Amino acid sequence: MGGLLDDPEELLSVLAEGAGAARRALDGIDPADRRRAGTRPGQYAFDVVTDDAVCSVLHGAGLEVLSEESGRTGPASSLLVIVDPVDGSTNAAIGIPWYSTSLCALDEAGALAALVVHQVSGVRYHAIRGQGAFRDGLPLRPTGTCELAHAVIGISGFPTSYPGWSQFRALGAASLDMCAVAEGVLDGYRPAGRSFLSVWDYAAAMLVCTEAGVAVTEHDGRDLLVQDASPRSPVVAATAPLLAQLTAAVL
Repeated sequence: MGGLLDDPEELLSVLAEGAGAARRALDGIDPADRRRAGTRPGQYAFDVVTDDAVCSVLHGAGLEVLSEESGRTGPASSLLVIVDPVDGSTNAAIGIPWYSTSLCALDEAGALAALVVHQVSGVRYHAIRGQGAFRDGLPLRPTGTCELAHAVIGISGFPTSYPGWSQFRALGAASLDMCAVAEGVLDGYRPAGRSFLSVWDYAAAMLVCTEAGVAVTEHDGRDLLVQDASPRSPVVAATAPLLAQLTAAVL
């Protein structure tokens, strides 16, 4: 384990193996079976199959895992990988091409390495703490938007009012939505109304965002990098002035 802890690039390679296993698991499922329910409310059967594939790779590398689908599993380790095997499961089930596999490795200091793979296009977003954020090897840069009135904001949930943005998009996969802010496609992102996220939805994308220079906070000032399923409301913006406006907005 010392090797992976001391070599983030090698750790990133293991995360990529996990994402590749997820892709192969999804490819093995008949599209007609994508809507089949899993073992608990809100879960699809392919979530479980994909989770098994990802966890097998990570456990094999000696890594402990916290997954949306299977909880905390694997050997006790100095590294914990937070996993959403299919972020945007409903999109995947009904054929909307916007879903990902999201993996974030934590050490004692916090998020160390992260990978978000768009499982339709194959685009990969990655970050290593202190080394920047990249899309398919190219550095990410957010927009310079400072005013909500000029911003296009990604959301999840149902906004209860119009907060003054230029436009909004509800795309359905928080990890990809947040990476879209990191690469300058969206200006910001925030859950709306009664919508909340869990750490596996955003942990990897949060490291990508912060390493790209994107401003990130939690709407109520709580710690975002938790190790359980407690709900959170991350606010993500291209600039600090926009972050302040987006946090203050009533959604």
